[in-house]
Amino acid sequence: MKRAFLLFAVMLPLSAPPAFGRAPELNVTAICKARSTDAKILRSRPDQSMADCVHDEESAKQQLSSLWETTSAPIRNQCESDARSLGTMSYLDLLTCIQTANDVKSGSNTQTGKQ
Repeated sequence: MKRAFLLFAVMLPLSAPPAFGRAPELNVTAICKARSTDAKILRSRPDQSMADCVHDEESAKQQLSSLWETTSAPIRNQCESDARSLGTMSYLDLLTCIQTANDVKSGSNTQTGKQ
């Protein structure tokens, strides 16, 4: 019973609808450790130090928090869903996805305004 409750408690944040108005809370240290481990497994040189990775993720988190609330729920949901399915959930990935979606959206608005 305790095991089921623990599993539920761990999985709840992953299954809850992402569009509650706040950007998801991610473990930056774990993200950076995973990137470092991936580089070792692929026998490639890590592109950045752990400290640089954490700094970049924290910076992306700050940018994302202001952008998240002004981004439509469908875009936030899609970006979060894509990141989860690819197993690459990070603030940098979410920020890039939302910025790209907003650029595409504003580009399509510009195009439709010209016709």
